[in-house]
Amino acid sequence: MVAVRMVKAPSGQGFRPAGHNPMRGGGVVRSSLQGAVVGSRAEWLTSCAVLSSKVAALVSHSTNGHVAAAAAAANGAMLDLVPVSSINGGARNLPAPLRIADLCPAPMHGSELRVAYQGVPGAYSEKAAGKAYPGCDAVPCDQFDVAFQAVENWIADRAVLPVENSLGGSIHRNYDLLLRHRLHIVGEVQLPVHHCLLALPGVSKENITRVISHPQALAQCEHTLTRMGLNAAREAFDDTAGAAEYVAANGLRDTASIASSRAAELYGMEVLADGIQDDCGNVTRFVMLAREPIVPRMDRPFKTSIVFAHDKEGTSMLFKVLSAFAFRDISLTKIESRPYRPIRLVDDASSGTAAKAFDYMFYVDFQASLADPRVQNALAEVQEFTSFLRVLGSYPMDMTPMTAGSSSTITSSDSSQATPSSC
Repeated sequence: MVAVRMVKAPSGQGFRPAGHNPMRGGGVVRSSLQGAVVGSRAEWLTSCAVLSSKVAALVSHSTNGHVAAAAAAANGAMLDLVPVSSINGGARNLPAPLRIADLCPAPMHGSELRVAYQGVPGAYSEKAAGKAYPGCDAVPCDQFDVAFQAVENWIADRAVLPVENSLGGSIHRNYDLLLRHRLHIVGEVQLPVHHCLLALPGVSKENITRVISHPQALAQCEHTLTRMGLNAAREAFDDTAGAAEYVAANGLRDTASIASSRAAELYGMEVLADGIQDDCGNVTRFVMLAREPIVPRMDRPFKTSIVFAHDKEGTSMLFKVLSAFAFRDISLTKIESRPYRPIRLVDDASSGTAAKAFDYMFYVDFQASLADPRVQNALAEVQEFTSFLRVLGSYPMDMTPMTAGSSSTITSSDSSQATPSSC
């Protein structure tokens, strides 16, 4: 075994092996008390690198790194380098290189998927993640952009994010992020929204002077809150479950929140009123995002999402694009225009291109698979009329039947004041 004795070097030079002579360049360097020979500068640098790792190992076992290093020098610590056989071409006993699989191993069959969602535990997005991937390990993110980055950086395997609500319309932020990032839509899930009025245990409606929640949740429950006679100020919060967590963490006995019943369980809140949404048909559509697209199929209903733009004035382009689908009997389920914004577009053909000078982008969803020859021909025709076209994903449709919530009652500490909700 080759060994090197540590000796104290002059100030500013750190530690060096005994026998080292920097003037010898690429010549033979004798650096061992046992007479081992390192025959080239490259081998010498390799030996020094291994030696440094040995010193670091000693330092890691001490509460004071400088003391450990000094003690090693003072006591003449013998630090093993590499086996002599390795210098002569034998097998090296070195650690294997770190692979991307070591940083984030791909989930094997039966193991949990890590699914990113925006919000805190108890959010509707967490419930959607559980519906999309039962038994998954849900990863909360404070912003939509963070959820995208979590998947791109292999911190999560999938992301489940809302893109549309049946009452509030599209969530444009996530549509913009689909262009900024290189993730693909691989599925969709539709989740009925069931709002509850939550407060700390022992708090009655008469004590409530403020109601906090996400702005859309407040708007979706406005008529019911008024009918309940709740004369309280409404204040917007980042998300529904976050509002419940805020009330519980700060012990606010004059404040109620609108969130899910799961949020009440997680944060020790009491449900003052259940099913307070004004419309029972309140459904949010979520998309499932992954680093790689799935292979489109024809044996089940599929949906495809695209976005395109043009740089010429006039409406004839949009007519031609829609005609490409209409003539082939392809059913459109969504079309929406978005004003131009100076964002960096990322397409499938390159790592990124600068923002293009167009006025509007058009998002279109249609019920057909990318494997369908009709769709391939339609997109080829669309590409002739547009300056920018990107397929966001072709994925199975969520065929889960949407059942309206059963008749529920708004519960109160005073049962005589209980009134049926609109659902």
